[in-house]
Parts: sequence; structure tokens; C-alpha cells
Amino acid sequence: MGLTSSPRRDLLTDRLLDVAEFSHAHWFFGNLYELLVKVPHRVAASQASKELPRSPFGAGSPGRYYAPLAPINAPAAVGALAAGWHDPLTRTWLTAAAAGSVTGAAATVYVLRSLNPKLFFSPEPLAEDQREPLLRRWYNVHAVRLAASAVALTAIHRARTIRLRSR
Repeated sequence: MGLTSSPRRDLLTDRLLDVAEFSHAHWFFGNLYELLVKVPHRVAASQASKELPRSPFGAGSPGRYYAPLAPINAPAAVGALAAGWHDPLTRTWLTAAAAGSVTGAAATVYVLRSLNPKLFFSPEPLAEDQREPLLRRWYNVHAVRLAASAVALTAIHRARTIRLRSR
């Protein structure tokens, strides 16, 4: 099986780009909202209660917003790259989308494993002198996630535009 274009491969590429674009828009604007309203500051300082437990999917946690779509960001972008590799017009954009997506996913894994448990899910909030350095690191890594998702979203849009114009 060669890397030539086929209607099936083109349809798969288009569908994966649809999923990638939607999931990256969801991810980007959710991350932007978290930054603008300082969700981490609010959640990190909150006391646990029966109504608002300090857990990944408790009330007020952004985890409930991201869980349905975030896990498909990188696989959809990488899948679109694999399916669309045969097209030299979009290969660079598909590669940029996949690279941005994988970078954002890696930064997210770091945040989820190394920062969020300490900041948000301990039984009690950390003291401010312990919380502030972790929040600074969280926002620095979050800036990488925002930039990576913006790159991915822009590249996906560009690849889709080129694909539509070349038909």
C-alpha cells in the first residue's frame, strides 16, 4: 500500500481534522478561561467541604470540563498527520498541528501528575508560602499549553483550508 491519495484516506484525514479542530478549540478556550479568571488560585485556596471536595472531578474542578474531549486532542492530530502524510501541500501544517498537540499533551501530563495533586487535591489547602511557587510553575507550564494549543489549532485550520481549496 503506497502513500498515494485515495478517497478513503482523504475522508479519514478530513474527519480526524474535524475532531482535532473541535477538541483543540475546546481545550484552548477552556485553558484561556482558566488563565483569565485565575481558576488555579481559586481552587488551590479552597477549603474542602461535602459540597466541594478537593478532587479531580469534584464540583468546581475543571477536570469535569476537560475529561470528555482532552484525551482525543493528540491522537486526532497525530492520526490526521498519518492519514494525510501523502499530501505535500498540507504535510507541514499537519506536522505542526501534531507537534503542537503532543507538546501540549506532554505539558498537561506534567501538570496533572506533578502539580495538580499538591495544589488542588490535598485534604487541606497548602499554606500560601508553599502554594505560591507551585502556582507560578503551574502558570508557566500553562503558558506552554496555551501556546501549543494555539499552534495546533492554527495549523489544523490552515491544513483544512488548503485541503478545501485544493479540491
